[in-house]
Amino acid sequence: MIVGAHVVLSSTNADADRAFLRDVLGLPHVDVGGGWLIFGLPPAEVAVHPAEHDGRHELYLMCDDVQAFTADMARRQVPCSPLQNLGWGVLTSVTLPGGGKVGVYQPRHARPPAG
Repeated sequence: MIVGAHVVLSSTNADADRAFLRDVLGLPHVDVGGGWLIFGLPPAEVAVHPAEHDGRHELYLMCDDVQAFTADMARRQVPCSPLQNLGWGVLTSVTLPGGGKVGVYQPRHARPPAG
């Protein structure tokens, strides 16, 4: 029944953030009109965490080697937060041109098969 997921990132500079996803991260995309890009993502997973309030959602991109990722971002002068080993993975966040942050981590937890 479910065929995919669509994630929305809100941005104060959507054009710059779209260019970052296209040119820096190299995500495949389609232009659905007027420069409005929709990006393809690799396989995804979803987890439900307990919280005091509903409605807060987070996006994390996953990579095989977070140290190589942060080194590549440094070469491109893209700011990343310091690496954090959290047991379930090694986490950083990348700052988008619009000022928002997206988490990127190397998972160390079990991964489900693609749905």
